[in-house]
Amino acid sequence: MNQPAVTPAVTQPKVSLAQSSPTVGTFRERDAALEWSGRQETVRIEPWGPDAVRVRARLGGPVLQGLPGALLDAPPAQDARIEIGDGEAWLTVGALTVEVSAEGLVRFLRTADRTELLAEERAHFWWPGSRLYTAAGGGHHRLEQRFAAYEGEKLYGLGQHQHGRLDQKGLVLDLVQRNAEVSVPVLVSSRGYTLLWNNPAIGRVELAGNGTRWVADSARQIDYWITAGTPADGQRAYTAVTGRSPMLPEWAAGFWQCKLRYRTQDELLGVAREYKRRGLPLSAIVCDFFHWTHLGEWRFDPKEWPDPAAMVRELQELGVKLVVSVWPSVSPLSENHRLMEQRGYFIGTQYGPMAHADWPDKEVDSTVQVAFYDATNPEAREFVWSRVRDNYLVPYGITAFWLDACEPELKPGFPENLRYWAGPGLEVGNLYPRENARAFHEGLRARGEEVITLNRSAWAGSQRYGAALWSGDIGTGFATLRRQLAAGLNTALSGIPWWNTDIGGFHGGDPDDPAYREVMVRWFQFGALSPLMRLHGFRDPGMPLGPGMTGGPNEVWSYGEEAGAILEKYLRLRERLKPYVLTVMREAHEEGLPVMRPLFLEFPDDQAAWSVDDAYLFGRDLLVAPVLTAGATARTAYLPAGARWTDAWTGESYEGGTAVTVDAPLDRIPLFLRDGARLPVAE
Repeated sequence: MNQPAVTPAVTQPKVSLAQSSPTVGTFRERDAALEWSGRQETVRIEPWGPDAVRVRARLGGPVLQGLPGALLDAPPAQDARIEIGDGEAWLTVGALTVEVSAEGLVRFLRTADRTELLAEERAHFWWPGSRLYTAAGGGHHRLEQRFAAYEGEKLYGLGQHQHGRLDQKGLVLDLVQRNAEVSVPVLVSSRGYTLLWNNPAIGRVELAGNGTRWVADSARQIDYWITAGTPADGQRAYTAVTGRSPMLPEWAAGFWQCKLRYRTQDELLGVAREYKRRGLPLSAIVCDFFHWTHLGEWRFDPKEWPDPAAMVRELQELGVKLVVSVWPSVSPLSENHRLMEQRGYFIGTQYGPMAHADWPDKEVDSTVQVAFYDATNPEAREFVWSRVRDNYLVPYGITAFWLDACEPELKPGFPENLRYWAGPGLEVGNLYPRENARAFHEGLRARGEEVITLNRSAWAGSQRYGAALWSGDIGTGFATLRRQLAAGLNTALSGIPWWNTDIGGFHGGDPDDPAYREVMVRWFQFGALSPLMRLHGFRDPGMPLGPGMTGGPNEVWSYGEEAGAILEKYLRLRERLKPYVLTVMREAHEEGLPVMRPLFLEFPDDQAAWSVDDAYLFGRDLLVAPVLTAGATARTAYLPAGARWTDAWTGESYEGGTAVTVDAPLDRIPLFLRDGARLPVAE
């Protein structure tokens, strides 16, 4: 690798006379990185993993170190080459070459043939350039980073959204955390690059036909990472620099039973006993919200849960793991509120009281104003974990937690009014769900425990803290089910392999309605072939939000004899497939490859595969084509070119590169095995 140059190289003015006062910068090599400086701006480009670089740009001085972001510590040194020429400079690392002009414009090239992969683009020939800094005071700016658009480019990733689009070219997406809308700012391109906007600021990304623009409403510098290669290469590289998921605990690969909500210890145990009485597989059961004394006390209410130790012991004897809901919000009635406020453990506010939402609590007739603990504060994380540890883990051995409302769920959602330990709300707001998961990861690891938490939100790097994501509080119809495929696949391409939905959706659904029973059957089939399989929902008839609430029944026998028999069939299918599920989970842990894969991840040379948004690969060997419309008894599915596919139910074989139509009666989800793979699908 080249050593730092002592003297900066002065560039020649290769600039456009259309500019009123063109910027001609200087290049230098510093600490194995290429830097360009001009007009008080510094751009630093440094190798960051094989075939990858990190780019930072700041107005008013050298780039800053140690700002919040997704990247792990600097990766091992890479073989890189820096060349500084006559008004241009280049940095090459593996398959990626970065070219910087005298004016500071950056282009990313394929090293092999020097063709353009991605390039910055000016907003206008005069002003501004490709990077815009609008002063917001205190060294912060509203930042814009512009790139060119390309004909036919397809763009994926960006976390989890409910717009239903797999290819997100043409969309504008807010970079903010909301229930069912999860911002993970990593973009996968059909042109052969993966890009991380390494900035937790509130903002947006615009994927327009005339250019791509990333916006941070308030931050101190531009920071992004890019790698060249296929989508699979990109996933390996991205997870190497942001962290990979742990190995999934074996129990978590099975079936999770959940509903809103089991109100008492007897009610929850009765459901677990009934599963075992019927001989049905059950790996986990969830104790949902309002099981606590007060919100933010993180302990069982003894009036409803009189003997948690006996409950956990009986569940263990049944082979069932107890998962407990933990919210990050704290009621003023909580025994912890005064101490946490005095120690500064809550998210602060710029204006108004330190309260972020209204919420029901026990022993009051109306809502109270609750605060959220500041998960970006290490001491606050340790305090919350200490309460969870002492009230759940130490006395009862509970090690699995459901981290609900962790966006955090503010009402109203004004991030500009928030003040975190890590920085102002606009600058760091998207970090929260990842740091909340971190509290539990660090606490469980310190005690030698396996880690998995179920989270309603996430950010880049959440996967390294054992965070599973679910798709939030969604609807219950076929249209919503259809949208979950795109949500799950884009989550997978955002580095988060542990993902699931509320099977059947969340908001409503009548177990006695034949139309909803059909939705449930088709969704349950999809759930059995999802990374995690979890049945949940607020079924009809519902009750008003409050400590005494519950919803209608939501167990597999709740949906009538015909539907129930089909649900049981897919419970047993999931159980048979658990060894395969765990094999694929190991790939996620060791290589960073997702469990739920768009077809193009395995078949990037098949152009048709890039447009398939209604089917996916579960691992390498199993193609899943869920039935997504009411009344359907057949399904047409595209089988990628480059493999031979076998109908897992009938044994009929097909050559790839074509669409086939197969029978899909109510009890069958079309499944295809790749190149003679043998999986125990049919009983």
